[in-house]
Amino acid sequence: MVQTDNLTFHYKKAEHTFRFPNIALKEQEHLLILGKSGIGKTTLLHLLAGLLKPASGALVIDEVAINSLSHSELDKFRGQNIGLVFQKSHAVRSLNVLDNLKARLFFSKKSINHTIIDSLLEQLDLTETKKKQINELSEGQLQRLGIAMAVVHNPQVILADEPTSNLDDENCMAVLQLLQQQAGKNRANLIVITHDIRIKSAFKNVITL
Repeated sequence: MVQTDNLTFHYKKAEHTFRFPNIALKEQEHLLILGKSGIGKTTLLHLLAGLLKPASGALVIDEVAINSLSHSELDKFRGQNIGLVFQKSHAVRSLNVLDNLKARLFFSKKSINHTIIDSLLEQLDLTETKKKQINELSEGQLQRLGIAMAVVHNPQVILADEPTSNLDDENCMAVLQLLQQQAGKNRANLIVITHDIRIKSAFKNVITL
């Protein structure tokens, strides 16, 4: 469950204050947030992830008011309950695919279950890459690894930042389906922030900033 109320954010030395629409998602409901560059999409994603603290307003995830948590409490909550899919790979280059997933579980304070990892790699067509180094992966494999790293710890919320904007139509829908499938398996909320209007029809809930 994700709920926001009157969220605002103000960057230092900036005149403009971002004001965001309220969000109310029940369990397993998904949301698409559309908007052009500079409108505040990434700022909103960082607020939802607890990476930024709002100037005002409330943010509740799974009945926890996260902007009232201490830094250590927030780090722990984010690590255990939020999965982030970035535009660019954040995998550790010195580790192979398997060790990146194990590291994600370690930092989330979740037990390492090789059966679950192997199942996830199979679902994302990454089994053959299990022992490969990051620089040996194709762009498509890197993108699927990013999804795996975002969901391996079974988060309550999956946040995806422009996951399809640089893809052709076929790969755009394939990545979206993977995100929706993994959210379904985790019983998680999926929130996609993008300017890519091609995926609008795939979402029941849509907000345009």
